[in-house]
Amino acid sequence: DVQLQASGGGLVQAGGSLRLSCATSGFTFDDYVIAWFRQAPGKEREDVSSYRPFDRISHYADSVKGRFAISSDSAKNTVFLQMNSLKPEDTAVYYCAAGRKAFVIWPNRSEEYIYWGQGTLVTVSS
Repeated sequence: DVQLQASGGGLVQAGGSLRLSCATSGFTFDDYVIAWFRQAPGKEREDVSSYRPFDRISHYADSVKGRFAISSDSAKNTVFLQMNSLKPEDTAVYYCAAGRKAFVIWPNRSEEYIYWGQGTLVTVSS
């Protein structure tokens, strides 16, 4: 079975840091694009970042560029999202998702991802 297990969320003060993990299993890691999306209360889901383990190309939403960094440990089939200089507006449930690399043309579009994790809550206090 395919599984994506997101973890690492929590409560942090503005300016602080958190590191999210997305542990995957059940598919060939290098055949997929792994992405992070987030959804704040009352708002639509939005893209945060994506990563292609096979060529190490990453993508970031403008709102997180320079503050977040995505990486992977291919030996553990895990993708990380290092979040620095957190702001209250980063408060959301963060989801990791996986899409087959042949079909992810626009990595910021949630429709292109077929597997989703359960989400981890990030709360940034002011």
